[in-house]
Amino acid sequence: MATKLKTVGDELTAMDADKPTGLALLRAEFPGHQISKLPKETRAQIDARKADGGRAVMVFNCQVCGGHHHKDAVHLDYVGHAALTDRLLDTDMEWSWEPVGFTPEGLPALDRFGGLWIKLTVCGVTRFGYGAADGKTGGDAMKEMIGDALRNAAMRFGAALDLWHKGDLHVEDDTPANPTTGEPKSRERVKLEGTYTSPTALMAAAREFVRTLNSMGDLAEFLAWIATPDIDDFIIQLKRDLPDWWKGGPSCPEEYVPLQILVSQKKRDLEAIETENNRTGVPA
Repeated sequence: MATKLKTVGDELTAMDADKPTGLALLRAEFPGHQISKLPKETRAQIDARKADGGRAVMVFNCQVCGGHHHKDAVHLDYVGHAALTDRLLDTDMEWSWEPVGFTPEGLPALDRFGGLWIKLTVCGVTRFGYGAADGKTGGDAMKEMIGDALRNAAMRFGAALDLWHKGDLHVEDDTPANPTTGEPKSRERVKLEGTYTSPTALMAAAREFVRTLNSMGDLAEFLAWIATPDIDDFIIQLKRDLPDWWKGGPSCPEEYVPLQILVSQKKRDLEAIETENNRTGVPA
């Protein structure tokens, strides 16, 4: 009996059969060219940027994101409106969204915080999302809210979930199975070398470090504290075991500013206060 040879068409058909479809496609990873960079500034950086036009601290036409922002801002990965819309259309050509409420004029209603609640329907499934304008006004504010709400609602379907999480959501368990029962062995806790023996303990120490840093009101106190052996050991271990928490990166939670930036900003703020005190004769 003759053996049927596989053709290129057969291989392409097999490849297409392996591709996710429907709602599963929303959970598929976005390619690198569809991931954009969003600058994230601290409140102090925003204030510095607004002062005197911020010319001394600004970056214009940033080579990373193309925008204008404080020179020490960190960049976060995100999927933009166009890339998300493209994925929604690939998933369901008839996808739709609508605001949760309407004004008497028939326009989308905003909540008391000025945000927009929407319902996103894909493949017959509806989920809620929320969008905010991030300080924008006018028509740009509404467009920003719609795009933000769509990304937020699509995340409920799993779209770009790895970018929202800023970490590893699904770590493969390569722990060998128990030879007797065939069941996987319990994974041992990750152990670190140093004062802090687990990532959880090191993260807790990082949060306490930030609380202490924020409480500093005097330059001499800050310099003495940052130079203590305990803090020095902590920073060395953080750089080694959680480098993204120190310098910025995907494993640092989105709501946190990297500690390196916080330390530098605090030092500059306290130096500015001391300089002003010396100028006016106010005791430190």
